[in-house]
Amino acid sequence: MFLVFPDTHFVEFINQNPIGRSSRSNPVTYIKAYDDIRNLFSNHNLSRQRMYKPKHFSFNVDGGRCDKCKGDGEITIEMQFMADVHLVCDQCKGSRFKKEILDVKYSNKNIFDILNMTINEALSFFESNEEIKIHKKLLPLKEVGLGYVKLGQSSSTLSGGEAQRIKLAKELSKRPTGRTLYILDEPTTGLHSHDIKKLLEILQAFANTGNTVVVIEHNLDVIKTADYIVDMG
Repeated sequence: MFLVFPDTHFVEFINQNPIGRSSRSNPVTYIKAYDDIRNLFSNHNLSRQRMYKPKHFSFNVDGGRCDKCKGDGEITIEMQFMADVHLVCDQCKGSRFKKEILDVKYSNKNIFDILNMTINEALSFFESNEEIKIHKKLLPLKEVGLGYVKLGQSSSTLSGGEAQRIKLAKELSKRPTGRTLYILDEPTTGLHSHDIKKLLEILQAFANTGNTVVVIEHNLDVIKTADYIVDMG
């Protein structure tokens, strides 16, 4: 059986796989808002005096990240016959950055403070400081029901459903094409009924702009909202 979508130019498969291969992957880097935040800190007067660049406020490259834990915030001790042991880095105390990098503050917050904010807290913070561009990039994360997640939360601590909704938030932040085919594999797995309702609103928003949404699903609340149902079994 073949389904033909003649007006489709792009295909996006949105599954529940982690948003990154590294434990340093997190929501704010995935939706590309961290670049703007790093630029904000690098333009600070103290950063200019010390010649700090945006890279100094990244935990993915050498420069400002902690040399001992390489930006992980913890030290992993590999155990041969047991699970690995994770200890808070005794050099950066879990902040991921060198002490001198944390001296740079924007509106009384250093880069660690920002990454430790929830999405809701960050939206209020950047809105009050009139950082509209950053606020706009973070807003889709709230719209998919992830206001409680921290900006710098490790991808390894996110559930499959949360990872999938972060991917949906990234799609929401893009300019609508009206010609994209979205494929989702059981997106309601592990979601509360309230979150399922939110998910359906997002999928409907995709469809309303002319896109096509294909969902592989067993949840009746999702199935009954579909325009077409293909029963395979």
